[in-house]
Amino acid sequence: MATTALDRYTVVIGLEVHAQLLTKSKIYNADAAAYGSLPNTHVSVITLAHPGTLPKLNRKAAELAIKMGLACRSEISRYQIFDRKNYFYPDLPKGYQLTQDRTPICKGGYLLISTKTGERKIPLNRIHMEEDAGKSIHLQDEADTLLDFNRAGVPLIEIVTEPALRSSEEASAFMTEIRKLVRYLEICDGNMEEGSLRCDANVSLMLKGAKEYGKKVEIKNMNSIRHVQRAIDYEVERQAVLLERGEAVVSETRTYDANTGQTYGMRTKEELNDYRYFPDPDLSPLEVSDAWLAQIKESMPALPWEWREKLISVYKLPAYDAQVLTDSKPMAVYFEEICQHTDNYKAVSNWLMGPVKSYLNEHHLEADQFPVTPTALAQLIGLIDANKLNFAVASQQLFPALINDPSRSPETLALTMNLMQDSDIGSIQPIVEQIIREFPLKVEEYKNGKKAILTMFMGEVMKRTKGKADPKLATELILKNLTK
Repeated sequence: MATTALDRYTVVIGLEVHAQLLTKSKIYNADAAAYGSLPNTHVSVITLAHPGTLPKLNRKAAELAIKMGLACRSEISRYQIFDRKNYFYPDLPKGYQLTQDRTPICKGGYLLISTKTGERKIPLNRIHMEEDAGKSIHLQDEADTLLDFNRAGVPLIEIVTEPALRSSEEASAFMTEIRKLVRYLEICDGNMEEGSLRCDANVSLMLKGAKEYGKKVEIKNMNSIRHVQRAIDYEVERQAVLLERGEAVVSETRTYDANTGQTYGMRTKEELNDYRYFPDPDLSPLEVSDAWLAQIKESMPALPWEWREKLISVYKLPAYDAQVLTDSKPMAVYFEEICQHTDNYKAVSNWLMGPVKSYLNEHHLEADQFPVTPTALAQLIGLIDANKLNFAVASQQLFPALINDPSRSPETLALTMNLMQDSDIGSIQPIVEQIIREFPLKVEEYKNGKKAILTMFMGEVMKRTKGKADPKLATELILKNLTK
């Protein structure tokens, strides 16, 4: 569709993000909440809702939910009840889901996102606790559906935004911040590919200047941030085409196919009264006391924006460096651990954003899985600062060797590999003089103003010294000989 047609509409997006909480047991019973076990091995009569069984709330799940609310500047509800949300899917053993309808554990709040257009506060409607459903498995060419109830009853929080997002880019930025935040808080592993973080998007269009939202469509269960963005882009285009033709948008639930990049209708959108919410008679109300809330606040870790501010104010890093280094908590922690052994904080940042990050990305690792200790990397930086190594040799030769043999010190490895930098004028001067004699035409070009030729001379020195010449000393000697 032409951009001019899309410009006539305001895109309205609300997100519902489900995060599985990192508890050992399920939210209303003691069954294990672990991922990846054999089907139907983490089930009991309570998970399967046998008659006469009673649920009991997992205190740890409530604490993790409150931490998320505190991080999002939400109001923590001091008195809560639980509700039954009735619907009938094969993977919902009770025939209803235990959730919080009228008294969510966290009310309001916001999350700050950053896009190309700047920063925006995205307001939250609520964060509430609920239980996950099981998993339906559809095997190819099989008529029957298999059911795995291991996931049924695993604790979730659902983070619900107001319909305040205005583009797929903002939705992507919001999901990125949510994933980062739950990992910093250590309340969810954030692995979208395993389903522990999932996103539903409510998308609608309205003419610019209109006072009422258009009919919304809900796109269900997207399991990557890229899929969220692509699904919203497709849905915006689809709805705009319908509206331009004068056709109505049907309020429905749709699924996203990553192979085609398109959304497809599943069923007409349920209304709230279809769920027939009513208070669960088996679960006691939850009361959050002053003492308990204070205890949770005391246990809160430093959050991403607090880490960023610390890296800028304490370690004097540029804002860009601070942003990159705080993209993951293990990287921020690793940075600070290295800085306990060196005061060259910018060099630490450069190494982490360069060679270390490249290695981690290539091997799909986090910084806390990196084999080189903070002490060893600080020692490596110290060798460069002391002019015993140059960066090129350190990064291209010593760094890989250190990864393969992290038990040895960088200096020992450098000596063993004969990598120590040569800062002896007596050994570098003859090499420089020989190069000057061999390239008289290049010398003339330099004297005639072609100063870039200096790079060629420097390259020759490094080649003939196998990268061991002190770059600063070599440059001084080259300049001195060129001006004779």
